[in-house]
Amino acid sequence: MTFASAPHILAIAAGIQPAYDKDVTPTPPACGRDIPWRRGEAAGFGLPRVRVETPAPPVLGKEPVHRKCADFRFDPDSMCESGFLFFGEPMTLHDKFGRQITDLRVSVTDRCNFRCVYCRSADPENYREHDEILSWNELERLARIFADLGIQKMRITGGEPLVRDGVEVYLRKLTELRVPDISMTTNGHLLAERVPGLISAGLHRINVSLDSLDPIKFEKITRTRSYDSVMRGIDAVQATALAPAKINAVLVRGFNEDEVEAFAAFARERGVIMRFIEFMPLDADRHWSRDLMVPAEEVYRRIHAQWPLVQIPHAQSETARKYRFADGAPGEIGLIAPVTQPFCGHCSRIRLTADGKVRTCLFSKDDHDLRGMLRNGASDADIEERIRALVDQKEKGHRINEAGFVPPSRTMVFIGG
Repeated sequence: MTFASAPHILAIAAGIQPAYDKDVTPTPPACGRDIPWRRGEAAGFGLPRVRVETPAPPVLGKEPVHRKCADFRFDPDSMCESGFLFFGEPMTLHDKFGRQITDLRVSVTDRCNFRCVYCRSADPENYREHDEILSWNELERLARIFADLGIQKMRITGGEPLVRDGVEVYLRKLTELRVPDISMTTNGHLLAERVPGLISAGLHRINVSLDSLDPIKFEKITRTRSYDSVMRGIDAVQATALAPAKINAVLVRGFNEDEVEAFAAFARERGVIMRFIEFMPLDADRHWSRDLMVPAEEVYRRIHAQWPLVQIPHAQSETARKYRFADGAPGEIGLIAPVTQPFCGHCSRIRLTADGKVRTCLFSKDDHDLRGMLRNGASDADIEERIRALVDQKEKGHRINEAGFVPPSRTMVFIGG
């Protein structure tokens, strides 16, 4: 299948505009069944736990292995009256393949003010009804349950998370739960003016999607006129404690793969972490093919030829293989290769969709509902038991490279990035 076999993307690349409003249009409130915030139950602290990782297969050459230190969390209830500390069983999630699950992606809305060609269709779509979306209180309760089960990292996603009022309040709730690593992925359109509030609420890290450094091409990819707003958002992040921003670019051949070197130069000039993500079969228009996907190895060769790269040690569960510039220039390069070099063997992630479904893999065929349990009187213990059972059955891998692979019925905007 050649690039020409993706008619809609080809039309955009050729300058033929589809029927859409290129200005970012207001998004209806995505509050779900929001009710006034209650004070959450005491978060407590999980029991001590140790993250144990096994060696990963080589990716992009022989790689050093970075082993993370143990993560300990103190539980006051584990102390006896004399003040001595007794340790019980660690509160952790493991699947049947022995992988420890420590990362949760939380989609807080299915709404977005962009219509990126690799993510959602340009045709009008109906959002889910508000009462189908988890309320902030429901999201808070699930976050507390997941934290008690050993989740160490929570990433807030969408849709576009900043279109839903209350994100900063939710971040504060996660901070109160002592979640060690809180991050967010955003398209950057609303970011500049929100950075101070996000930092105050406890955000630790931020990823910004930027698929072209050419304003005209950016408009064609995102179907918006938001390039300047996104750049202001990145500049705002770089001037704060959130720096360095992680900049995510999905490369599509015939569309933006000619900007690899420009993106690398951008990383050097701005001191950001530039991450290149292989195009995956999650586009709403179902035009994905291997011919459109730019392999991470190709990206590495092109950048390395111009600016030699030195690999940075990484945890085996990390999605990106990281590199610094050998000449000492600021910035960093990250390569995420889920298609050509899958990292499923060390996957530590699960996802919670905005409508309360657990997905144990980005490419899962099935969703597993928690919303019904939340709204039908299930106890925290019941929900914990359900989550453990789902994680135990987590898929061995995404199967993109196997015969008969079937893309998930949900596209990226509904799964959560």
